[in-house]
Amino acid sequence: MERLWTPWRMEYIRSATVAEEDEGCVLCRLPGAGDDARVWILARGALAYVVLNKYPYNPGHLMVAPFRHVGALEDVRADELADMGELLQRAIAALRAASDPHGFNVGMNLGRAAGAGMPDHLHWHVVPRWGGDTNFMPVLGETRVLPELLDETYAKLAPHF
Repeated sequence: MERLWTPWRMEYIRSATVAEEDEGCVLCRLPGAGDDARVWILARGALAYVVLNKYPYNPGHLMVAPFRHVGALEDVRADELADMGELLQRAIAALRAASDPHGFNVGMNLGRAAGAGMPDHLHWHVVPRWGGDTNFMPVLGETRVLPELLDETYAKLAPHF
């Protein structure tokens, strides 16, 4: 039997067992980290920002989040939603320019039952897609195969923001 080693996955598994209250909201903490490149923030608007997903589905998987801690879409202010929308457009344009994907999945998981890992701080996921980018690994092996490190993805995308 072949083995595919994904040591980064253990960090994700362990972090899933830590209560969010213990460390606070990661989407609230990231903008104050002091080094956007270190935490993979690609762009900032007045009220929202774009960041690479630390546990991506595909290379270039981004999230667009408001700075304000808000979990319900109906509680997002119009100006925040507009800023997020502009950043969403910029994110898709940057991904097109840097990676030439064949398509995108764009969406929000609102609430734990809908798959939200951080249900108290909503965010859009932007996942670039290529024909043939899925195979048996996620289905049978419960493992994603990512051909690029996050630092490489960041370096490729950053000039396009």
